Amino acid sequence: MTVVLLMFCVGVGLVVGGYAAVMYLPERFEQRRIDRRLRDVSTPVAELDPNGSSLVMKPTEGPLPGVDRLLARTSAGGGLARLIAQSGVKTTPSAVAIMALLLGLAAGLLTGMLTKPVFGVVAGVVAAFLPLAVLMQRRGARMHRFEEQFPEALDLMARALRAGHAFQTSLGMAADEMKDPVGPEFKKTFEQQNYGLPLRDALTQMSERVPLLDVRFFVTAVLIQRETGGNLSEILENLAHVVRERFKIRRQVRVYTAHGRFTAGVLLSLPAALAIALMFINPEHMQVLFKERMGQTLLVTAIVMQAIGFVWIRNVIKIEV
Repeated sequence: MTVVLLMFCVGVGLVVGGYAAVMYLPERFEQRRIDRRLRDVSTPVAELDPNGSSLVMKPTEGPLPGVDRLLARTSAGGGLARLIAQSGVKTTPSAVAIMALLLGLAAGLLTGMLTKPVFGVVAGVVAAFLPLAVLMQRRGARMHRFEEQFPEALDLMARALRAGHAFQTSLGMAADEMKDPVGPEFKKTFEQQNYGLPLRDALTQMSERVPLLDVRFFVTAVLIQRETGGNLSEILENLAHVVRERFKIRRQVRVYTAHGRFTAGVLLSLPAALAIALMFINPEHMQVLFKERMGQTLLVTAIVMQAIGFVWIRNVIKIEV
């Protein structure tokens, strides 16, 4: 009897739960989507820096709103929020801070228990910076994709203007047609000015979210054209041509610096590969570097010199285009 009653309660619960999910969950998801969209376009995503006139990204509150508000009052928190926005990762400064703290503690404790405490401190510091490194890598990849797609967006807007559409309409067409990250950035700009934000402010915030020279050229050209007049479609076509030519020159530069980058990779990886090989060939010989004080000093000195060499070679082969 008890089993039958339990099965009946479970069946009723499943039926009621399924009915509630079908009736209420779609509406709730739609409301959350609308709220998120209104929050993006109605609340300012940037505010004036107290120390200057540049725009600073305003973070969204995460798992620890108090930490987000505290970080928002500091320059480091503003930089972190800007890095998150530019990387396109759906996270918050407090979530990044929690992740960095947990990774640092876990790596530090584990390394300290297996080796010496000083190595645990070093491992904890390195692990704590991993979330920032991931965000910087994601930002670089996202900005690179934006640069590649940007000329297509400019051509699309130029064709729309030549067909007789207004600039705002061409901006919306680019937002709908282009993929991430160009589409979402143009869509946010279009919705901001569509909900009442002046076009100058919307374009300025776009140049802050996407800190690329081509975007600044685009914003400057559009603002000057709106004040002085001119053929905006021709301006956008010329700008798209300039961006494509810069890509050609950049690829040529990568070809010319390929030998230097290959040499840098070999010189930087050779000591580490040799050390790993010697640890398998003669472990007792390599233990001197980790157990003796002189060996530890030499190891730290080698790592520092490797880092200096990496930065030096990178600056030599890095050519701004």
